[in-house]
Amino acid sequence: MSTPMERLRSKITKEVLWLYILRLLKERPMYAYELKQKIRGSFGFEPATVSSYVVLYKLEKDGYVTAEWQESENGKPSRKYYKLTAEGEALLEEGVKFLEETITKLKGE
Repeated sequence: MSTPMERLRSKITKEVLWLYILRLLKERPMYAYELKQKIRGSFGFEPATVSSYVVLYKLEKDGYVTAEWQESENGKPSRKYYKLTAEGEALLEEGVKFLEETITKLKGE
């Protein structure tokens, strides 16, 4: 059985993976595997590979990111790069604002 803190960490990481993805795409376009690695390095958790692809697909479908195939050098396979849209940037700002307001309330400020 998991502890309350383990459940909180899961809810605030894996279940809102889209927020971390949008935050990283704000820096620059990236491909899915690169995003997964950056999440681990920047935020300290590693999402499942399938989860990352599912979230990216939904973000693209809903217009928060766009995707473009780019040829790789040295005979490596092409990669699908994801780029943040204006709608995605607005969603990121809205999500961060919601979390900030929630933390302020929890602190009793």
